[in-house]
Amino acid sequence: MTWIKTIPLSDANADLLRALESQRSLYPKEYATPVFAADEGVSGIVASHSLIPEALYHAFATFGVLLSPDLPLSRRQHEMITTAVSVPIDASIAR
Repeated sequence: MTWIKTIPLSDANADLLRALESQRSLYPKEYATPVFAADEGVSGIVASHSLIPEALYHAFATFGVLLSPDLPLSRRQHEMITTAVSVPIDASIAR
């Protein structure tokens, strides 16, 4: 398993805390509790970006904006797309 250095919330500076809160505010309320919390309620994939708060914000804010209820897709359609793009591609199919 790969190990990536992360900054725990208890050691986070103002920039990291602001990035976490700003990107989190863009997500639907169902995303408030991570399924697999790695560090103090932060999901592992988000925590893996904690060394570069600006990159963390931009990477996850993009997805948050794409989940906006103001867009013409339903929440169900958002989740179907998210599931489809998250499924690993079988190497034999990709050739």
